Amino acid sequence: MEANLHVSNNKFEHMEFDYDVVIIGAGISGLYQLYRLRESGFRVCVLERGTGVGGTWYWNRYPGARFDSESYSYGYSFSEELLEEWNWSEHFASQPEVLRYLEYVAQKFDLRKDISFSSDVTAATYDEDRSCWRIELSSGLTYTTRILITALGVLSEPTFPTIEGIDTFQGEYFHTARWPKTQVRLEGKNVAVIGTGASGVQTIQEIAKTVQNLTVFQRRPNWCAPLNNAPIASEEMKKIRDNYNDMFILCSESQGGFIWTIDPRNTFEVTPEERRDFWERLYKSRGMSIYQGNFKDVLVDERANKAMSSFVANKIRERVNDPQTAEMLIPVDHGFGTRRVPLETGYYETYNRPNVELVDLNQTPIQQITKQGILTSVREHKFDVIIFATGFDAITGSFDRINMSGIGGGKLKNQWDSELETFLAIQVPNFPNFLMVMGPQGLGGNHPRNIEYNVEWITSLIEYMRSNDLTRVEPTSDSVDYWSQHVKEKSRTSLVNKVDSWMTGINSNVPGKNTRIVGGRYGGSVQSYRSLCDRIQKEEYRAMNFS
Repeated sequence: MEANLHVSNNKFEHMEFDYDVVIIGAGISGLYQLYRLRESGFRVCVLERGTGVGGTWYWNRYPGARFDSESYSYGYSFSEELLEEWNWSEHFASQPEVLRYLEYVAQKFDLRKDISFSSDVTAATYDEDRSCWRIELSSGLTYTTRILITALGVLSEPTFPTIEGIDTFQGEYFHTARWPKTQVRLEGKNVAVIGTGASGVQTIQEIAKTVQNLTVFQRRPNWCAPLNNAPIASEEMKKIRDNYNDMFILCSESQGGFIWTIDPRNTFEVTPEERRDFWERLYKSRGMSIYQGNFKDVLVDERANKAMSSFVANKIRERVNDPQTAEMLIPVDHGFGTRRVPLETGYYETYNRPNVELVDLNQTPIQQITKQGILTSVREHKFDVIIFATGFDAITGSFDRINMSGIGGGKLKNQWDSELETFLAIQVPNFPNFLMVMGPQGLGGNHPRNIEYNVEWITSLIEYMRSNDLTRVEPTSDSVDYWSQHVKEKSRTSLVNKVDSWMTGINSNVPGKNTRIVGGRYGGSVQSYRSLCDRIQKEEYRAMNFS
């Protein structure tokens, strides 16, 4: 790239660099980070490997993909005008509508002019002498920037199972997270779905309506709960719009950024009748209510969790006609909510269809994929299409694919393989001028609510550097140690950390991802996280080293 010839006396604004800030990723995080930095007058560019904006909602085009957070609580809150203009059609919008929304945001704020599409970042190297980052693309292009920000998302690097013969299959095969932009015709075909996580559940319940035969290969069942979606009429949308401010305040005060708040009672503080009535109401309520509005001890007390799991198990038995199939769909290795809870619409009733078969891979494991289909230990199943709903290399996977080198040439992957450490899920030791929106050890829950806060905090930090003519920032060792221990402490009581899942960094399809990470995500509340971040900001970032 040619050097920018604009003259500035501020050391931060080094005009020999291509940009002040480069952002990787044009999803929800990257778009808002671009907007905020550009409004603050920085020279900024977004590098996006896709051909359009949207991130998760660009790549995940599979049948049935949709929100499991209420649409109106998921959208951006920063623009009153945007809130007034956009009408959501459903309480839980489908992927095409979500993508239209993000494209609308990009158009409204003229963001595309600062986004470089089809830009696959392969390496990023910190130059200690110049206090800048050198970024390399697969195309051979390189960029230099003072600050590097990743907006990669928690679940963005898909994984295929380690099954022999995938490339020999003569039919079509797809991963849910890399679904083609062109129409995929499944009507009247014999289809296999491998995986029953969130994307698998959404795909299965949708395609079962039209395929000739559907065979679901399940390694581990998940606890699913009803989505209870519904259209939003114009009058209801008006009421939602009138209450946006109160709703966003509620999200900021809830545990996970949702419109639901945890019940202050313990499970066994109430009578069995009251408990069942409460759970029945939750089961009939929308979205994450059953997960985020439950008794406060359900995810920390094994006895309470067992009672909740028993309630949901009986619901599965009521909804699935065949008792044997029902038992196959009930998890026995983890309790309700200790792994990601997929929200469904008629998922369990799908198995009542005559064209749907469930295969338990613990009983009949897959031996290989053949030219015609899938060979299990019992027989060969023939298919026209195989769909892999086999999840993501979560927590650190989206970073591992980029060859990132910090101080002394140290590799980020090697550093995190040794021990996952960050500061506020925003900074990493030994990697100056490197910032993450919602990085590892960050908040879970309703991501856009947390993203907006993260972006504002990062923007303020960069503004502080410019105002004080600073060219380098990294966390102190004490602040990193404090945060990492704090995260572990906040995670210690949660039953989530006693279970193998992507939330604890486990992925059997990725070498080295077979040990649980305690504290891969922050287990504290939104309020506790923001309180700490606010304090650091008020103390003028004493937790960081500047030069």
